[in-house]
Amino acid sequence: MLNRELGLKDITENPKSIFYLLSSEEKEELQHHISILHYKRNEYVFKEGEKPVGFLVLISGKVKLFKEGVGGREQIIRMAKPLGVIGHRALFSNEKHIASAVTLEESLICSVSSNYIFNYALKNSDFSYKIIVNLAKELGFSNARIVTLTQKHIRGRLAESLLLLKEKYSFENDGVTLRVYLSREDIANLSNMTTSNAIRTLSTFAIEKVIAIDGRKIKILDADRLERISKLG
Repeated sequence: MLNRELGLKDITENPKSIFYLLSSEEKEELQHHISILHYKRNEYVFKEGEKPVGFLVLISGKVKLFKEGVGGREQIIRMAKPLGVIGHRALFSNEKHIASAVTLEESLICSVSSNYIFNYALKNSDFSYKIIVNLAKELGFSNARIVTLTQKHIRGRLAESLLLLKEKYSFENDGVTLRVYLSREDIANLSNMTTSNAIRTLSTFAIEKVIAIDGRKIKILDADRLERISKLG
């Protein structure tokens, strides 16, 4: 019950949440249509090919969305942070999920019934407009990433991925350590390269004093140089 109350408060009272845009009456009705789900690290939220079961909002934790390619190799297509919406494309298009979502750490996710979304939330013009903006931004991001992952060299791809993680999750209190701890395989899958290439390139960046590595912790020591490497491709 406590998780449910805290989850409802998080998604209705935080200005960064899409549900903050709802009226008081719509927020009151919302509490009858949500479930708060707890996930352990490396647990599936949904799998590619499944039908969406609701409108999902990440309350706490981190989630990766990936598509399985040839030979079962993963390609991470998006990373979600708290108050981010996941899986909504399939819900609105009435299609099955074209990617899978897995938690990167212990996470809480709010599931809102599709009945509420279609019969209440979408009738709020501010909410609907925000959904359109979110989908448009995701489309723009995907288009840009296609160019990056197909045209940049390994160093450029990896540099951009590290900058993407910085933009998405920011730093720990020291101001240099990324606030997300990915495996080398996940970094490779985010950057469209083999795990061995990711390991070698990370080591090269460390030798060049662009980053520092401590297990899964990555510190960005020279963000300007990382930007230049990304732009040079």
